[in-house]
Amino acid sequence: MSQIELPIEGMTCASCAMRVEKRLNKLDGVEASVNYATERASVSYAGEVEPETLLAAVEAAGYHATLPPKTDANESTADEPAPASETDALRQRLLVSAALSLPVLVLSMIPALQFDNWQWLAWNLTTPVVLWAGWPFHRAAWQVARHGSASMDTLISLGTLTAYVAAIVALFFGGAGEVGMTMSFDPVPSRASGFDEIYFEVAAVVTTFLLAGRFFEARAKRRAGAALEALLALGAKDVAVLGADGEERRVPVEELAVGDRFVVRPGEKIATDGVVESGRSAVDQALLTGESVPVEKAPGDPVTGATVNVGGRLVVTATKVGGDTALAQIAALVTRAQSGKAEVQRLADRVSAVIVPIVIVISLGTLAGWLLAGEGASFAFTAAVAVLIIACPCALGLATPTALLVGTGRGAQLGLLIKGPEVLESTRRIDTVVLDKTGTVTTGRMALVDVPLAAGEDRAQVLRLAGAVEEASEHPVARAIAGAAREAGALPPVEGFASHAGLGVQGVVDGHAVVVGRPRLLAEE
Repeated sequence: MSQIELPIEGMTCASCAMRVEKRLNKLDGVEASVNYATERASVSYAGEVEPETLLAAVEAAGYHATLPPKTDANESTADEPAPASETDALRQRLLVSAALSLPVLVLSMIPALQFDNWQWLAWNLTTPVVLWAGWPFHRAAWQVARHGSASMDTLISLGTLTAYVAAIVALFFGGAGEVGMTMSFDPVPSRASGFDEIYFEVAAVVTTFLLAGRFFEARAKRRAGAALEALLALGAKDVAVLGADGEERRVPVEELAVGDRFVVRPGEKIATDGVVESGRSAVDQALLTGESVPVEKAPGDPVTGATVNVGGRLVVTATKVGGDTALAQIAALVTRAQSGKAEVQRLADRVSAVIVPIVIVISLGTLAGWLLAGEGASFAFTAAVAVLIIACPCALGLATPTALLVGTGRGAQLGLLIKGPEVLESTRRIDTVVLDKTGTVTTGRMALVDVPLAAGEDRAQVLRLAGAVEEASEHPVARAIAGAAREAGALPPVEGFASHAGLGVQGVVDGHAVVVGRPRLLAEE
């Protein structure tokens, strides 16, 4: 079975995702899972199925899909910014809609502010809100209607357009357009009211609120994507490659190939996964293990890309590059976790897929029921529109996938890798947490706790001499010793400083030969 991730365009609700998923799963040899929050379809398909067939199935459902771009394995997407066009467009529509809807709402709800012909101003203010700001809803509703389907956008479009058209009818053909018309606020529609009242505030305010929900949804997805990009950005950007002649040349990390030899100096990130060829040093692997204590590396030891060399100079031979590295696999794990579905999300999707036509039928039944009961057309219409608007289950289809998306993305940003949405969902049953790494619950910064002394030695003097030598080292243990020494006062300069990778440091301070390190180094000196 082959695996492919298809970006899907045009989905606006969970029922859209269910529709695409059903269409793909009807193909022989295809298993698909469509996630509305990530706007992606994770598809497994047999060898005889062509990717173009998958695209055609998505198009037949009323949406658009594209094949993922073919990129070289060495290329990273960490520098690609998250698409902001959707968020920016929604923000613009929301701000304009809110600015125009507020005066319509105030005029409609407060009779004291209703001056002569105020209703005509309300019409002019509402028109751009419903037709321009609400255009994404109408366009999506029309696209699914062309394929004989309905979505949550269908409810939104029907409700807002019906209220808008009914208000125009009342304005031109009823009594609502007369000079001096006023409309009082009544939380319960009057059964005696006819087409002498307008509902522009309903169309405008509902459109504004739903645009706000769509905007916050898009912003949440964008931030979750930014968290994944931050994870990818942890890798090195360039690397010092050693040529056959031993000369170093600085190249982008994307140009690194398996078998290349590259240099990692103290303080630099290791460019990619590899094996130490020469040199000794300590490597900070907190990215992978959570442990703040660096691990000593010697020739023949494996090293991981994006970890930090905190000791001596290393020459490393690359064994994995691009998408094969540990960091890339971590990013892929997060992506798969965001694309998967928890059981609660599958339930929400199933409900969302059937609730739209049910709501439309109930709305029509409400309209017919009140008319048959002898109530006025205006009252019956108001009740029917209320069913369309209030029953729109946007939160039902949106809350679960967005929460999972943001949760996995934020976890990756904090160094917490979640293998899948079902794992995140199962955390509600956790009653005990066992940690096997001290770095998981510590600050990641070492601190000096005690200074055991030999007989006759002064603590302040020993700490002052050791701190002066360690001041020149980048090792986390050295930084802890030097930091504690600095708190007691200024440190003297060190002469003849030498660092022995994996063993310790030495130098001369105030005429004293000072050696700080492992017992092996002390024995040699």
